[in-house]
Amino acid sequence: MVKFSKQFEGQLVPEWKEAFVDYWQLKKDLKKIPILNTDNNATNKNKNKNKNKDSSFTNDLISSIRKLPFFGPQRREHGVIQVHTKLAQTLSKGDLYETEVLEQFADTEAAAEFFALLDLQLNKVNKFFRTKEKEFVERGESLKKQMEILIELKAALKQHHDTGTSSGQTLKEDESISGIISCDEESTKDRTEQEQDIENSIDEVNKNDGQLTDSPRSSELGKSTSIKREDSKSKSLSERVINIQGKSLKIHIPLTNPTRTFSAISYLLRDDMINQSSKKCGTDGRKLHINRTKLKHAEKMIRGAFIELYKGLGFLKTYRNLNMLAFVKILKKFDKVTNKQVLPIYLRVVESSYFNSSDKALKLADDVEKIFIKHFAEDDKKKAMKYLKPAQKKESHAVTFFIGLFTGCFLALFVGYVIMAHITGMYKPQSDTIYMETIYPILSMFSLMFLHFFLYGCNIFMWRKTRVNYSFIFELAQTKELKYRDVFLICTASMSAVVGVLVLHLTLVAKGYSYNQTQAIPGLLLLVFIMLLVCPFNIIYKSSRYRFICVIRNIILSPLYKVVMLDFFMADQLCSQVPMLRNLEYVACYYITGSYKTQDYGYCMRTKYYRDLAYAVSFLPYYWRAMQCARRWFDEGHKSHLVNLGKYVSAMLAAGAKVAYEKEKNIGWLCLVVVMSSAATVYQLYWDFVKDWGLLQCHSKNPWLRNELMLRRKIYYYFSMGLNLVLRLAWLQTVLHYNFGSVDYRVTGLFLAALEVIRRGQWNFYRLENEHLNNAGKFRAVKTVPLPFHEVDEQD
Repeated sequence: MVKFSKQFEGQLVPEWKEAFVDYWQLKKDLKKIPILNTDNNATNKNKNKNKNKDSSFTNDLISSIRKLPFFGPQRREHGVIQVHTKLAQTLSKGDLYETEVLEQFADTEAAAEFFALLDLQLNKVNKFFRTKEKEFVERGESLKKQMEILIELKAALKQHHDTGTSSGQTLKEDESISGIISCDEESTKDRTEQEQDIENSIDEVNKNDGQLTDSPRSSELGKSTSIKREDSKSKSLSERVINIQGKSLKIHIPLTNPTRTFSAISYLLRDDMINQSSKKCGTDGRKLHINRTKLKHAEKMIRGAFIELYKGLGFLKTYRNLNMLAFVKILKKFDKVTNKQVLPIYLRVVESSYFNSSDKALKLADDVEKIFIKHFAEDDKKKAMKYLKPAQKKESHAVTFFIGLFTGCFLALFVGYVIMAHITGMYKPQSDTIYMETIYPILSMFSLMFLHFFLYGCNIFMWRKTRVNYSFIFELAQTKELKYRDVFLICTASMSAVVGVLVLHLTLVAKGYSYNQTQAIPGLLLLVFIMLLVCPFNIIYKSSRYRFICVIRNIILSPLYKVVMLDFFMADQLCSQVPMLRNLEYVACYYITGSYKTQDYGYCMRTKYYRDLAYAVSFLPYYWRAMQCARRWFDEGHKSHLVNLGKYVSAMLAAGAKVAYEKEKNIGWLCLVVVMSSAATVYQLYWDFVKDWGLLQCHSKNPWLRNELMLRRKIYYYFSMGLNLVLRLAWLQTVLHYNFGSVDYRVTGLFLAALEVIRRGQWNFYRLENEHLNNAGKFRAVKTVPLPFHEVDEQD
């Protein structure tokens, strides 16, 4: 049977761990009580033996005297403890509890210390529960108001659509309506009152810009709604002001993709042109739209906020239940150790305390569920629960079996490949040049890629073991995220296929088949993997494949997309895969240009465009990462993102210097490589240790580390810091050109590239550990979804 402490640790909310009952410390304090009682009994055993009669008489006398009226109010004779309630001055602070140990434990300091800690834990739990409950209730009220505004705007759009249809007007495909205030006086006079009412009804988002703008609503719509233009100099591109029932509300839809970004900029340019033309005719010449598509953006934001709120309320319910169970368990242990009946007395206090008696969170959860079912699930409760309570993906035992199967296949094929390559002398300096120039880059590319993926599986295993909530950090869906067994299965199966094809290719070459007949085999292998990646059918982890493609798209189009944790984490991985990208560039050139048919492996090297592209590929990952830093600085305004941008700029300069040195190996370029690479390495090491890992804190209780550590042994952190330092210096191979015996320089390059991938794998663990601790320090267990409508002050 699993101990309760293990169950408790496994079920608690990781980010709220410090706010839960410190069950382990209470157990430690409880262990002191029998030891102290035993010592006291052994010491006083002989004294008590001779004084039983005298003490009995004395106790009876004292008891009789205490019953006299002038000795004040009587204590409860059968009470072991008495819990006092200290009323708080304000309602927000809550009541405080303090336990008094009565005569039965007067000689046991350990019991008093235990109850002091128990009171501290109860007060802490009540305070945290009250704080979080207040936060969620306020969030719930805001969401209800957001929902009211959304319903009103949708009703207005629907009513206008019905009005337009009944009057014979032609509507656009997106069912948007527009009102035009023209400079033409005659056309203005010819308008009917009904048309003027419709044209002044509501303003909304332009079809492609994601913004909302308003004008006075017509009396036909029943409520007073208007939209007022803000000063564009004082507001961001994604904000406008809407007035509903006399209140000014700022409408904000984040510019999360290139379409919204470009359209917002074009909107401002068009807006300025219209303002200039309207000034000439003395009227407002704006064309304003109501758009159903952009209302859906706001609806999606509100729906996501409801889901996160419901998740947070679920965490609060778990917090209540686990803490209540922890109090019951520890009090039972106390009763068992001391043979006293403390549980009924203290448990009544716990049950009546705020965290267990308040029902605001439960009522709010019911309200959220009803609202979600009605407005987002078409009154279908099962459909709503799929969003609100998604079932976690279970790990199949069949996956473990296939991992073992493909691992065995891979090892057998790999050993056979190495033996055949050694016999044919492929990896020696005097090896088959065509094979090493054409086939080996494919092996290197797949090896580096799946080694990186395998280390990601190891990261997932360690994150789960140390309770790092990587799913929350990466915003992964619980029903679709890859488990570490899934990652290992993909790696073993893929590398078995790759090595199997290369063994087949090497076997055909060894049997005397010409290169013209065999060169297409590795290219077909690469093509198959690309087709599997973009396969539209729901096979082989489709959701994960498409999420990967979306992340790569976001990286390539930086800074047009809003940057989230998963985007810049993946961009950091690409910074460690520059050799893989250069191999991919060469393989693509070799097969796309048709060089594999003529065996002209040097064609790409002689082409100017290829050489220029080699420079770009060497620093593209750093460029993408730098653009992400620039976008984050634009969105968040933190200067630390600009400092981080400088790190990637230095890495770009160092990478460019290395490529130039490979082309023209002279002393000038060598000195530049040493200077630029040294500066970039120092910059990167500082950022790794201090910013990304949160280590090297001067006043930490753990020397040169940080106060909170997820791993129990500090030696792991010191070793990882030293290993990161050594592997960051791998660029020295560019200068030293050290070869391992008679091994081909390409094999040496693959080995060094693999070391960089390994360095990145261990970097990943500590990077997410630090991110998790930052979330836990702020008790951030659910993400805060931005809301589209915000109230602002009226501007004249």
